[in-house]
Amino acid sequence: MDLYIPIIVLGVLAFLFAAGSVVMASQTGPKRWNRARLEAYECGIEPTPQPVGGGRFPIKYYLTAMLFIVFDIEIIFLYPWAVAFDHLGMFGLVEMVLFIVTVLVAYAYIWRRGGLEWD
Repeated sequence: MDLYIPIIVLGVLAFLFAAGSVVMASQTGPKRWNRARLEAYECGIEPTPQPVGGGRFPIKYYLTAMLFIVFDIEIIFLYPWAVAFDHLGMFGLVEMVLFIVTVLVAYAYIWRRGGLEWD
């Protein structure tokens, strides 16, 4: 149980900091309410009416999100390799070079096909 005490203390400190920040912001922030402030905020753009059922949504948003997730997960595999680099030796180095080459080939393919263009 002694090993978990620092984790519990850190969790409690994080919760206290988050709760304290919310309380302090509500106590010290300006209290000027007007009609514009009470409306929904849409990134500064006036909201447009949406058709029933949501309408069509551009597929580029989904493709960009999937590309981010794929490359993010692939790069996360570098952390365990970096931690165990001393134990893996030359085998680990060769395998990681092959992995990085595979990621770069996929990146180049997506770049050439226009997957990173945002029109």
